[in-house]
Formats: sequence, structure tokens, C-alpha cells
Amino acid sequence: MRTLGSDQSLRYHPGGIVFEPAQCHQFTDSPSAHVMPDDLERFMRRPLIWPTIAALVFAVISDGTRAEDLNCLRADEQSSAKIYPHLQQQAYAALDTRAEKYELLKTEEQIAAWQKNQREFFIQQLGGFPERTPLNARTVRTIQADGYRIENVIFESRPNHHVTANLYLPESAGPVPGIAVSSGHSRTAKTADYNQRFGIMMARNGMAALCYDPIGQGERSQILNAAGQPKFDGTTTEHFLIGVGSILVGRNTASYRVWDGIRAIDYLCSRPEVDPSKIGFTGCSGGGTITSYVMALDDRVACAAPACYLTTFRRLIETIGPQDAEQNIYGQVAFGMDHPDYVLMRAPRPTLISATSKDFFDARGTWENFRESKRIFSRLGYPERVDLVEVEGPHGVEPQNLASIAQWMRRWLLKDDQSVPIATLVTRPGKELLCTESGQVLTMPGEKSVFDLNAEYAAELSAKREAMWKQHPSDQMLGKIRELLKVRPNDQLKPPAWEDRGREHRDSYHIDKLVLKTDSGIPICGLTWHPPIPSDDACLYLHDDGKLGDTQPGGPIEQLVDQNYAVVSVDLRGQGETASGSRDEMLSDWKTFSLAYLLGQPLVGLRVEDTLAAADFVAYYQKDRAKPRKVHLIGVGQSGIIALHAAAMYPERFASVTLRNTPKDWTSLINNTTPAGQLDSTVHGALGVYDLPDLVRLVGESKVRFEN
Repeated sequence: MRTLGSDQSLRYHPGGIVFEPAQCHQFTDSPSAHVMPDDLERFMRRPLIWPTIAALVFAVISDGTRAEDLNCLRADEQSSAKIYPHLQQQAYAALDTRAEKYELLKTEEQIAAWQKNQREFFIQQLGGFPERTPLNARTVRTIQADGYRIENVIFESRPNHHVTANLYLPESAGPVPGIAVSSGHSRTAKTADYNQRFGIMMARNGMAALCYDPIGQGERSQILNAAGQPKFDGTTTEHFLIGVGSILVGRNTASYRVWDGIRAIDYLCSRPEVDPSKIGFTGCSGGGTITSYVMALDDRVACAAPACYLTTFRRLIETIGPQDAEQNIYGQVAFGMDHPDYVLMRAPRPTLISATSKDFFDARGTWENFRESKRIFSRLGYPERVDLVEVEGPHGVEPQNLASIAQWMRRWLLKDDQSVPIATLVTRPGKELLCTESGQVLTMPGEKSVFDLNAEYAAELSAKREAMWKQHPSDQMLGKIRELLKVRPNDQLKPPAWEDRGREHRDSYHIDKLVLKTDSGIPICGLTWHPPIPSDDACLYLHDDGKLGDTQPGGPIEQLVDQNYAVVSVDLRGQGETASGSRDEMLSDWKTFSLAYLLGQPLVGLRVEDTLAAADFVAYYQKDRAKPRKVHLIGVGQSGIIALHAAAMYPERFASVTLRNTPKDWTSLINNTTPAGQLDSTVHGALGVYDLPDLVRLVGESKVRFEN
């Protein structure tokens, strides 16, 4: 292994031929070979057209080299080099720490302090709650059924942001308990058969039920096509895309979903038919998620029954991994907020955990959750107030699950513990339960989508941010940015060690493969593209497809080599050979991003440290550390955001920064309803501190160039 700064010349080639330094790995210092930066600038401004998917363009190239020939890792290194297992181990360590703290909860006072701490953190990570505004509720249709009626209702959870719902009311004298029912991930939402069954079952058992549409579902799609219909079939896709802008302003898709749930309770409490002291909450899958959140945060939920969601993060991460946007709260695993805490935060109020044996939310974790909860409820003197029902079946609410939930609600809200039998419930055509004329609230005059709400908040943050930058010197603001990114100061970043992994030849130049090793434990795989007589200036090339991006013959990197620049292209963490395999064209590497998000570690920050390590290699390879070579940083696509952050962290390291097909700012992207590929380059709460133009100023506007 060679370390940066070594004076030793590299003389070994895998083919057994000895080369002198000027012929192979080193970037020569020869003035005669120097290409002026103006040449680079002229080159960078040339219009280029190239494929963006390296897997397609690099499968077989003209000189016979195949893409796999440019892999840098040995077979025995490949599994340990993946980013996801590293994040898993960090998560397990954090969960172990939380488990140790849980075991110290012995007294009522300690439990109360735990609950307060968890709640405060939870609300803070959601971005806080908005002001309660008038619901402006109205009933648009009433359906008379056998023993109950259904009202199709619309109310505002925020001004001009409407919720569509079906209220099932039993024919009972006097106020009755009211149950909020949050839909799972279903395009039809409240009108889906299983949600109708929730409403019918509650009404037939003497309780009102409000089955409402979450954002991105039912009549509340936030992204419509030209025909006024949902643009995406997948509701989780909508939730992820909503999450991009929400994350940047310091919110979360869950922020909106939790508030809708709280306002659904407000609506129930506003109805004279409902007893506001007897509120229940239930829902399955994504509805189980929101049930878990709202029951933890709203004391009015006297009785709760989350279905097919609660497990433990350890089992979730060991099995299917983190799920969609609202199911990941920023930094919660690092903080020590696990699934059982949703139950513990409300202890000792009655809570039934409903599960199925073949659920992809691991049932073993569900039982571990129940055990933790039972112990705390027992210490508080109410062990009977938490229970678990597991029924044979796949993910969903089996008839016995539904009957058990109804019995649980009757036990605690009606003081009637008679068994509730499984019932055959006949549902209605979904059209009868629609609340809007068009079938979508976004077609209503003046309706505000979540994208609009985020954009309004982003405008507020912009004004505050401008004042902040005027009040504080640049170095203080840079410190705040580092803190958000979790990027260490430059003097704490050790130079990487590197290993040679062979060479590939093309017609007029060669490509050296290398592995940079840092203290992250994840190697940085790289390719050094050597022209015959290289300039002393060199380029570091970042691309969303990693080191293979733009590497096809005649492509952008080869054109730089033709200009006599040595170019180093790298796999940043989670790219190329270190990728987890969950990359999606629309959602980026959402699974890796989500696990890092749970740990409070922006992928941007991790990749910035990789970029700085790679830049150190480029600047000092075969050079005296007192005389680094000029490094020209190039970032393509979302990797341009990484490049810009890295240059802001260490502006003196880079002679120029060229960003191609990279957003110029985040604020204008907030109300973009299809921010494709941008999820894993978001930073939670960034717009409360900085936007991309602030980074440009830190780097120096004359050094940064944006290109299409």
C-alpha cells in the first residue's frame, strides 16, 4: 500500500513491464506539458451530448475493454465495501445504546421523563406543528345504510388544503366514541374495501368512524397529470417525491400526514354526535404508521390500534429495510427513538398492536415491541392496557384482526368487553363515497398542495436566511453548514492511503485502477485516465453513475484526456461498486438514503468527505505536499451538488468547479412535483441555513460555472 505524499515512484505494471513515472501513474510537473486553465474553460463550455447510463454505454467499447474490466475491488472485498451494511452496523450500535437506556426505566418519574424527551424530539424533527385554523367543514352527501349513515365530508387541515373523508355514524342516542381511520398505501384510500370495512364495523358496534384520505392517496393526490388524474400509480412514489422538498425545509412527509390525523380528531370532536373524551385511532400499514405517530403525540387518543406496522427498527433493518418517506424520521435511530417508543410515549393509555403472521413487517420484531411495551405498562400498574393480536395471513387486516380491533375499542371506549364476532360486511362502489366533483381536491379553486405549502415556507426561510448571512461572518455560516452535513473540519480529514489495482489500455492513453482507503471503512474506487503527456493540472470527475459515468470512447472524460488532462473519476459512497443495489431513476438510492437519514447522516455529507479525500489524492499524488497541483472539480447531475459542497468546504483546494446538469438552487425546486433523482442529494433542514448560491459565494463566483 502506498500513501499520499510518498516520494516513491510507481514502477510496477501488472503485465510485468517497468515504466518510468512520466510514462505511467504520475502527473508530470513538466512546464512544457502544461495546458492553461483557459483551455479547460473553453473545453468545458463546448456543448456535449452523451448517454447518462454507464451500464448501457460501457457494456462493450470499441477497443474491446468491457465495463467489468474497470472494477477495482477483488471478489473478497466486494461485500464489505457496500455502504448499506456499514450503515446497518451503525444503526445496530445506536439501537443497542437505546436498549441500555430503556433498561434504566424503573420508576414512574423516569418513564415520564423518557416520554417527554421522546415527544419533544419527535415534534422537533417533524418541524413543529402549524397553527390550528378553522376546519371550514362541510358535508357534500349523505348515504343512508342499514343501521348507520355515511356522510361524505370535506374539511381543511390547513387553509385551502382540504381533506376528503367518509364519516360513518351509527343510529345511536347520545354522543358516541369517534374513531379516526387512516388509510394504508392504496390509490383508492378511504373507498378501498378494507377501509370501508373499518367504518362499517365501528358503526355497527356503536361508534362513529372517520375514514379519511391521506395526502397522495384517494382524492388527495398531490401530483396530477394533464387529465387531472394521479400521475403515478404508486402512492409511496408520491410520498417520496413530497419528501424531497419537505426534507429541504426541515419537514417530512410525515409532518403533513400527522397534522392531517390530528385535524381528523379535531373534526370528530367538532361533531355533536361524537363524545370528544372517547377518541380512538386505527389504520393498517401506512395507516398503522400514522396511527402509531398520532397516538404517541396527541393525548386525546384514548384508545389506539395500529395494524401491520409496528415491529422494531433492528428487525426492519435486518429484513426489508427502511420503507417510504413518512416512515423515516430524521435522526431517530441515532437519537434512540425506536418503534416501541410510539407505544411507550402514550403509556398507559390503551393500545392494541394488530399483526399478521406473514407480514413483511417482521412479526418477531412485533412481539419484541410488545414485550418492551408490556414491561413499561406493568411498571406503571396497567399491564392489561396493552395487548397484541396476531392472526394467520399476509400483510393486511384479516376479519379476526378487524373484530379484535372493534372489541378493543368497545372495551375501553364503551366499557363493554363482550366478544365481537367476525362479520361479513358488504361494501359500496367507490364512486358513491367520493367528496369532490372531479375526484381530486387539486382541481378545486385555490387548493394548495403540499408542494405549495413547502414553497411558501421556503420563501419564509429565504428571508430569514438572507438576514442570517448578513448577521454572521462566512466562517460561522460554513460551520453551521458543516454541522448540518456532519462533515468534519479539513484538518481532521486524514489523507487516504491508496492501492494500485491494475491498468487498461485504450488507443492513445491508459486507465489505471485504484482504491483509496479512508477512515470511513468504505473504499473509494477510482480510475485515473492518463494522457501520453499530461498537464500538471488535473481533473476530479464526479458523476451520478460513479467512476464509469461519461467514460465511453469519445465521451466527456476522453475529451478531457485529449486536452492533456489527467482525470480521476471515482465511486463516491453508495455509487458504483459500493452501491446497495436499490437505485431508482425517480427516487435515487432511496433505501440507502433512508437508512442514513434515520442515522442523521446526510449522504451528501458522507460523499463530500469522499470527494475531499479523492481531491487530496489528485492534488498530492507524486507531489510535495507544499506544492499541490491544481485540481479542477467537475460534477455531473446530482453529483454536482456534492462537488459544490466539497468546494465550499475547502475552496483553496480547487482551481475551478464545473457543474453540468446540476440545479442552481434548491428553493426553486421545492414546488417541483417530479424532482427525479434528487432524493439522495437532499439535506434535512438545509434551507433554514443555506441554499446552493450561498455555497457558490463561499467557493468564489469566478471559480464556479454551471452548464446544461
